[in-house]
Amino acid sequence: MAYKIRVILDVEKDVFRDLVVNETTNLEDLHFFIAKSFGFNGQEMASFYKSSDQWEQGEEIPLFDMSEDESNFSMSNCKLSSLLGRKGDKLIYVYDFFSMWTFYVELTEIITTKFEDIPKIVLSFGFPPENAPEKEFVADDNYDDFDAFDDEDGLENIDDIDFDNY
Repeated sequence: MAYKIRVILDVEKDVFRDLVVNETTNLEDLHFFIAKSFGFNGQEMASFYKSSDQWEQGEEIPLFDMSEDESNFSMSNCKLSSLLGRKGDKLIYVYDFFSMWTFYVELTEIITTKFEDIPKIVLSFGFPPENAPEKEFVADDNYDDFDAFDDEDGLENIDDIDFDNY
């Protein structure tokens, strides 16, 4: 079987690619294919994230397994079919952690007929901008306790701390 996947770049103007890939493709191969289909070289760090139907970011699947015993998920040991099994299943893909190019990946069709020459781009719309858009990182309200910090010593600057007599 093959999967038709829509990959939408999170930018102001519409930029997306419809890709057809084999269901047994691992995420590392998908990472390179997505990057190249949008004009990137694929040499930057990246991660996929499991996603809810509302595009809420879930568990990370990194490019490389950083665990000591190499027993964690990574793109190379994670097959697409283990994450996307039904039409509408979603992933978030972040490419280049300095620029934070963010993509929304959705399974749009499961193709049961034999599909030749895959992976392939079946629809390309728009062009990525020169630079990634600025991301605004917002914390939940329950982490906004810094305003209640009680400065007992009246210090407002770290240079005012006397470390020799502390």
